[in-house]
Parts: sequence; C-alpha cells; structure tokens
Amino acid sequence: MFKNLSLKVILFGFIFTFFSSFGQSYFIGIFNSSIRADLSITHGQFGTIYASATLLSSLVLMWIGRKIDDMDAFKFSIFVILLLSVACYFFSTINIIPLLFIGIFLLRLSGQGLMSHTASTTVSRYFEKTRGKALSITWLGLSAAEFILPVMMVFLLTFINWRDIWVYLSLLVLIFLPLASFTLVKQLKLDSREKSLENTKSENLNIKQWTRLEVLKDYRFYIISLNMLSLPSIATGVFVYQSFILTSKNWGPFIMAQSFMVYSVMSVITLSISGFLIDKYTSRKLLIYMNIPLFLAALILHFFNSPYSSFIFLGLIGVSNGFANVLGSSTWAEIYGVKYIGGIKALTSGLMVFATALGTAIFGILIDDGYTINSIAVFSAIYIVIIVLLLFLYRKKIEPIYI
Repeated sequence: MFKNLSLKVILFGFIFTFFSSFGQSYFIGIFNSSIRADLSITHGQFGTIYASATLLSSLVLMWIGRKIDDMDAFKFSIFVILLLSVACYFFSTINIIPLLFIGIFLLRLSGQGLMSHTASTTVSRYFEKTRGKALSITWLGLSAAEFILPVMMVFLLTFINWRDIWVYLSLLVLIFLPLASFTLVKQLKLDSREKSLENTKSENLNIKQWTRLEVLKDYRFYIISLNMLSLPSIATGVFVYQSFILTSKNWGPFIMAQSFMVYSVMSVITLSISGFLIDKYTSRKLLIYMNIPLFLAALILHFFNSPYSSFIFLGLIGVSNGFANVLGSSTWAEIYGVKYIGGIKALTSGLMVFATALGTAIFGILIDDGYTINSIAVFSAIYIVIIVLLLFLYRKKIEPIYI
C-alpha cells in the first residue's frame, strides 16, 4: 500500500510542477512580444508591471501557502487548480494595462507560486529517507515542460492567436488536474509518511522542529536565501526578456526555444544526479555548488555572441536549476524539520517569487536605461560571487539542531 502511495505522491508532484509552467517566467515570456504589441508598451513597462504583479503575488503566497499545514493535499490542490484555470482564462482577456497586472498576478500566484508550493511541500512532508530522490523526480515535471512547451508554443503562435492558446490551457487545467488529484492524493492525510525500514530511525524525528517565526529570527536563513534566490532572480530576467537577448545577439527567433530543450535536458540530468547526492551527502553540503554553473552562464552571455553559445548559456542555467529545484525544498526540511514545513515553504516560495519580481524589474530598468545584455551579465556574475563567498564563510554553521 505505502509503496503504491509513494508512487502516487511522486506522480502528483511531477504533474503539478509540469503545470506550474503556466505561471513560470519562461512560459509567460514566450508571449512577451505579442502582449507588448497588443498593448503598445515597452520592455521596461512590461517589466515594471510584471515585477509589481509578481511582488504582490509573493506576499499573498506567504499567507495562502501556510494553509497547506492545516489541509489535506487533495482539498488544497483543488483550490489551487481552480485558481490556475481562472487565471489562464482571465489572461486571454487582457486588453488594458490594469488587466495585464491582474492577469500576471493570478498566473504567478497560482502557477509558479501555489502549484510548485503544493508539489514540493506534499513530497517533502511525506518522504524522509528518500526525500532527495523523490523531489528530484517531482521536479522532472517542470523540466519536461521546459523541454516540450517553448517549441510547442512558438510553433502554435504561428497559426493560433495567443489569446486562444490561453483559453485552451484553462480548459486543460480544469478538466485534467482535478481527476489527477483525486486519483493520486485523495487518500493522503496530513500525517501520512513514507514507511522506512523498521530498524531505521529517521534523523528528522530528532531535530528541532522550527516554526516560521523562529526561522525568521535565524541568521542562517538569510544566508541560505540569498543563494537560493539568485537563480530565480537572474533566470527570470533572462526568460522574460528573451526577445531582447535575441535581438541583442542577432539570434534567430527559434534559437531560444531550441536552447530551452538543452536547458531542460541539463535540468533533468542534474535532477537525477542531485537526488542521489542529497540522500548521500545532505543538501547543506551541496548548497555551495549550486550557483557555480549560473556564474559560468553569465560569463558565456557576456563574452560570446555565436548562436551556439545560447545552447551552452541555457544549458548551464539548467544545471543550476536542476540543483536549485531539489535543494530549494530539501534544505529547509533538513535544517528546520517537517512539522511546520508548509508555513516555512510558503515563506521561501514567497521570497522566491519576490526574487523573480526583483530580477524582472532590475533587468527592465537596466534595459530601458541603455545597458547592454553584456553589462547585465557582468552585474549578475558579480552578485553570484559575493553570495557564494558569504555562504562559504558560514558553511560550517549550516546544520540542523538536534534535541
């Protein structure tokens, strides 16, 4: 029974991370040019709206996300599904700037925010001994979407109006996801846990179970968060302004979409490896390596203009993404326990969404002020060096407290 339930929980997480794409920056960024053309707005204006809506969604996510600690996964997932379906349909109707703000807010809250939060929290809470492997498989859903959806959407946009695409996505969410949730997690309760060998006692039972308020008072939380938030802030800027990068580098319209396939393949490979490494060496020991590929990607973007460099650039981001997706869930459970993981994950997910808002705003302002993509890449690389050095200095302090 439990083996069967374990597989269902993983598949549930996989599906939810896949469909979180509808609120992810890489996916919304595909429609950037169409939206700006319809509403007659600039890169900077779009970025400001996107950042503001994302910021608001991060604040709301911190409040709504904690409710998963008090609700069964099925009930919470139905609420999230309905919200995502409404968000997709609403996005198809935007024709003025205020509606664009609301549409982005709803997509970011329901898609990137709550869909991802529901998947990672459910899996993190259920699994203990094999949490790393379970989360790595869960986040393969997003990688699969990143491999399939960009090329598919670019192709569909050649003969289907972008608004109609969002209507179809709304129907897909409304029809498929409730059935999937009912089948996979209807029997999952708040206290359901993975069964381990009888003679194996989980260390999680012996570590201090931190409340969200206690976590906010812990300086280590902020050091880890600075490293966790570098990828979403920088990668979101890249995804949202992919059309600007294409123009700056003189790459063809399909280059970025094809590069996303490399990005997703590298994410999958890293996810597969990271799950095993986390279960063997722990998340906290791997954390310091997470942003090194992102640093190398920034250097590639700065120094190279060949279309082929796009594949290396996004491939390296994919490596960091593969590590970040798993580490972003397992690290918090490893250090702070799972009793209040829903509230803690709501906080970290909200901060992650906030980071995407900040990254989008900074990219947009820099672009409108005349900075080249090469200059922006240098700024990104400098930031990464600073936060990795900070984590290195405090690496021995990043440990759970045993009781």
